[in-house]
Amino acid sequence: MAVPVTGGGSGHEPPQDWGALQDRLASGAVRHGAAHSREIRRRLARAGVAPREVDGVADLAAIPVLAKDDLPALQAADPPFGGMLAVPVGSLRRIFRSPGPINDPQGDGADFWRVAPAAAAAGFRAGDIVLNTFSYHMTPGGLLLDGGLRAAGCTVIPGGVGNTAAQIEIAHAAGATGYAGTPQFLLTLLERARETGHPLPFRRALVTGAPLPPPLRARLQDDFGVDVYQSYGTADAGTLGYECAARDGWHVAPGVVIELLRPGDDSPSAEGEPGQVVVTSPNEVYPLVRFGTGDLSAWIREPCRCGRPAPRLAGFLGRVGEGVKVRGMFVHPRELAGALGRDPAVAQYQAVVTEDAGGGDVLTVRVEAAPGVVLGEGEVAALRARIREAVKVRAGVEVVGAGTIGEGAGGVVDGRG
Repeated sequence: MAVPVTGGGSGHEPPQDWGALQDRLASGAVRHGAAHSREIRRRLARAGVAPREVDGVADLAAIPVLAKDDLPALQAADPPFGGMLAVPVGSLRRIFRSPGPINDPQGDGADFWRVAPAAAAAGFRAGDIVLNTFSYHMTPGGLLLDGGLRAAGCTVIPGGVGNTAAQIEIAHAAGATGYAGTPQFLLTLLERARETGHPLPFRRALVTGAPLPPPLRARLQDDFGVDVYQSYGTADAGTLGYECAARDGWHVAPGVVIELLRPGDDSPSAEGEPGQVVVTSPNEVYPLVRFGTGDLSAWIREPCRCGRPAPRLAGFLGRVGEGVKVRGMFVHPRELAGALGRDPAVAQYQAVVTEDAGGGDVLTVRVEAAPGVVLGEGEVAALRARIREAVKVRAGVEVVGAGTIGEGAGGVVDGRG
């Protein structure tokens, strides 16, 4: 739910004046945030900026960026939302816990995260049956997609994570023609279904939370006949961008301002240069002013073939924060530290993300045993369970020899191509 400054319509109409709309959103977000968010008031006061001085996007430059990686400490100091919530906690519909750890609010409204425009752009229509494979437990991904798909008129199968055979069975029995989830899991379902003689009737998919390399998109289309569309967003800010039928970049979602800023000095990135995606949103429940997602993208200025003239995002071009996204979930070094950092049996550890033959994410945590300690099968199984509990992603554990991992490594290395 957002304040009226976000404008109306379905989110597919070309804005008559993109710059003027963005200016109104920026001004409205600062004024609403200053009136209702302690965090925004504090940041404006530290910068010496009065809300009335912000008339448009250019005026946001005087306000410091709040990094997503700073949210855990901010929320711990001022629970549960770091002073960012603009309504009483008791008025929320749900409270989620995302990896980080980060608490995420859901306010009222049928499509709180504005997913319906992305679903509509992907061709989902009333009466479509869609298998949603994001988690419905603790983290917001499942309900985030669920709300948007239902707002678009779809019937949703809440598949959640894992249990591949059962998901294939129900999608086949129900005649599901749509899919929502990561592109890698879509391929897994299609391949398994074909092997078992129960091919799935998927015709279109809305994918997010993981990269979609061109060969994977082509395979899903050519081998299985599935039209795949990407959506991009965060649990904090909702949907930020999505593809149209042209599949040439991500159209900026309605209701948000996006700046692309150089990491380090937060100045606007040069034309064609990657910059951090920084979001300003006048959401009445959880307003954001210059919220740094940690994601990198670049602007595409040429008008889209679909006819809309507004700039588009050039897709996901990397990360500036510590978190690395694995199978749709962020894995943070601090979570690994919580799971392994104080274990006397572990001398050093490091997580490595790679890809399997099908382009799926593989998370492996390499571990050096402490001197005199032998990590047998039971100990490794316990480490594996503890890591999964901490990062919410299944990981392999590889015990390596002393000195293999550099002193104090403890981080996450992204080895994907």
